[in-house]
Amino acid sequence: MVNRVENQLTEPLFKEMQKERFVTLATVDYETGGPNVHTLSWIMSKNEKTIYFAVESHSRIIQNIKKNNQVIVHMIADESAYSIAGKTAIKEEVLDHLPLKLALVSMQIDEVRDVMFYGAKMTVQPHYDKTYDLKAASQLDEQVMDAMKKA
Repeated sequence: MVNRVENQLTEPLFKEMQKERFVTLATVDYETGGPNVHTLSWIMSKNEKTIYFAVESHSRIIQNIKKNNQVIVHMIADESAYSIAGKTAIKEEVLDHLPLKLALVSMQIDEVRDVMFYGAKMTVQPHYDKTYDLKAASQLDEQVMDAMKKA
């Protein structure tokens, strides 16, 4: 059985990316040229071909994509695992009106590939708990997601 390959997000994936969620991001390390893997939660689909994510302005992610703009977002959704490949651009160096210095990155999708191994499906979404002030975390999450929606 061949895994599905699309050139944009499917409707279920687009819907899943309308809220904060756990994903991994693979970049090319600016120093070693090797792979770097990061976890993100501030990510959303702007449309079927564009994903936005927010990261700390001076993070290694930003340094990596300034040197090589190709990335992959790995996402578990719709009972499967997906590799979303594309090219990034820094849309805003620092998002205004946020308590943290976060950059907004735009990703143009080239390929969406179902990478789940044969004969299996995902039955549970990754789950995480915030380990700091829950009220502050909720407020910050809402501010960041709102800023991305307005961009």
